[in-house]
Amino acid sequence: MGRTLQEIEEEISKTQAELASVQGTETEVYARIVGYYRAVRNWNSGKRDEFNHRKLFDVENTETTSYTLRTQDQTCTYEIKEESPAAQENTYPEVEMSDEGYYELFTRKTCPNCPPVKEFMKGVSLSGKNIDVDTEDGLLEAAEKGVFASPTVILYDTNGNEKARAHSVEELSVIFEKVAVGA
Repeated sequence: MGRTLQEIEEEISKTQAELASVQGTETEVYARIVGYYRAVRNWNSGKRDEFNHRKLFDVENTETTSYTLRTQDQTCTYEIKEESPAAQENTYPEVEMSDEGYYELFTRKTCPNCPPVKEFMKGVSLSGKNIDVDTEDGLLEAAEKGVFASPTVILYDTNGNEKARAHSVEELSVIFEKVAVGA
């Protein structure tokens, strides 16, 4: 027949005792810092603190465009639209927008490229909002919309349809120049 309940409980106790005495060695973690890889334990305290605040993206299946963003408190799965390589080369979308519509600007406090983009968007005649990706709500909203970099500006028409994305003042200038020429 099978094992008795007492035999199973003895085996569980033995396994638990073995697991309690398991010992390992310290794992050395290497990460990229200022252009090269170095052991995290050798970083200065500021860089180690920055490392502890990093958000990690896990690619579950490289064949698909479904990605998972995990933070300490939540997990958010979303899909990314793949573009052809030709579409990814320094081309900017044709935008058919009037002055009506709105924008969402995704930024971080430590982003060196965010202030010029924020300043540019102040001079645009669209209403909009700034979303801080350093907050958990901002990070989840960015993940839901497939935003991977800051700054990112998403332009919407009055119906809430996404019309364009930009990451720099140069890209925004080209987009708004096309709008002005088309008007």
